[in-house]
Amino acid sequence: MTETSSTSDLDTAIEALLPSLLQFTRFEGPDRAAPRAAWLEAIDETLPASGAGLDEVLRLLSEVVIERGLRTGHPGFSGWVTNAPTTVGIAANLAQTVASAQRWWVQPGNHIDSMAVEWMIELLGFPKTFVGQFTSGGSTANLVGLGAARQHAGERIGIDAARDGISSIPNPRVYASVEAHHVMGRSLGVLGMGRANLQSIPLEAERRIDVAVLRETLERDLAAGATPVAIVGNAGDVNTGIVDALAEMGALAREYGVWFHVDGAYGGFGILDERVQGRFGDPAHFDSFAIDPHKWLAAPVGTGLVICRDGDLLGRSFTVETGGYDKEREYEDAEGDPESPWESTGRGTPDWGLDFSTPARGIAVWAILKEIGAQGVKDRVVRHNDCARLVAERATASPELELMLEPELSIACFRYVHPKLSEGGLNDFNEQNLAELRRTGTSLPSGTWLDGAFAIRPCFINPRSGLDDAARLVDEVLEIGRQLLD
Repeated sequence: MTETSSTSDLDTAIEALLPSLLQFTRFEGPDRAAPRAAWLEAIDETLPASGAGLDEVLRLLSEVVIERGLRTGHPGFSGWVTNAPTTVGIAANLAQTVASAQRWWVQPGNHIDSMAVEWMIELLGFPKTFVGQFTSGGSTANLVGLGAARQHAGERIGIDAARDGISSIPNPRVYASVEAHHVMGRSLGVLGMGRANLQSIPLEAERRIDVAVLRETLERDLAAGATPVAIVGNAGDVNTGIVDALAEMGALAREYGVWFHVDGAYGGFGILDERVQGRFGDPAHFDSFAIDPHKWLAAPVGTGLVICRDGDLLGRSFTVETGGYDKEREYEDAEGDPESPWESTGRGTPDWGLDFSTPARGIAVWAILKEIGAQGVKDRVVRHNDCARLVAERATASPELELMLEPELSIACFRYVHPKLSEGGLNDFNEQNLAELRRTGTSLPSGTWLDGAFAIRPCFINPRSGLDDAARLVDEVLEIGRQLLD
């Protein structure tokens, strides 16, 4: 028993966990995260009065947390738009945790974090004049983008919304398709604009936002005295991977003087595939953009990024006031190279986001881009889009399968069909197929509903997944479907 935290022997602690970590990343044998009863008793307890010591904690980390962890990195996992980090991302995350715990002060991690933002801006095709900030994820990145939109809308009528509030902005409205991620409504709630003021626009025949209805809604709101704050486009919605008509939406936003925010949290990297690049329009016409490196780039979870055309406006949206305890921030623009890291806040500013005390999340992004380069990222995106296309081709060719929607990015929606099954029966049958697939198969997709029909929905963003895994998924769906029919 001990009441003293260990602050040494980091090498011993890491070595103690390595065997379990290596075994876990082989993804051999059955998934041990369930049932819960197998591990809950080992960790479920009241607050201990005395500490158990480092060795006991390491044992529990190894035998419970790691060995029974969530296998989102399994090559057959295609269920969610989150991912397990690659080796270099894990290593970089450890380096950041130990040596770059505070992002803003002068240090290599500070410089690398800012440089990683610049690399991402270049990779995605934004002008160099755009600025960016790493966030805790897409939820926060979208909130920051909409916060800038709120500031922009207020300043157009002479109001500093971040300083004085939004009570003087008449009936703020944000416009997005019915397929917009639900974090948009939450962002409006947090920003004081109200979830009810998210105007959900229906889809047209190709499941993109109906731009004609969007225009009609804008006109109707303006006539009623409302304030259009932002138009939100999907750069690959998380349900189907369909990209909105971003060029048309951007032109409409410019026509009405409305902020154009694009949610590319999942699909933003799709712009690197030349076959679908035209769907995204010109990023120079976006006002703000959210993307998650912890998705397709496979950075550690908790790594989002917001990109914005106007750094000054973004700074006014999220200004952090100074106090007597942090006068060091005055050294921010000091001339020359500081003689002490405490004399300068280094590159970047906390005024571009929500966090003040924040890790240098960009170290992992830098490490990934340094390891595989821009071409490596493009190759991964193309491969995963090819995986979705392979599933679509197999589903179209098989009399036992039905393609529900032609894939645009790396999501494919299909189902098992049989003449003796009614439409309602098909839904139940495919839900059973998916449940059995997750229980016994090596493929782990998710499911979704499209116009009342249940679809099996693999989303290929896993760096460990390839065409063989996509083909295996189809084979397992067919095999299970035949077994269920017997």
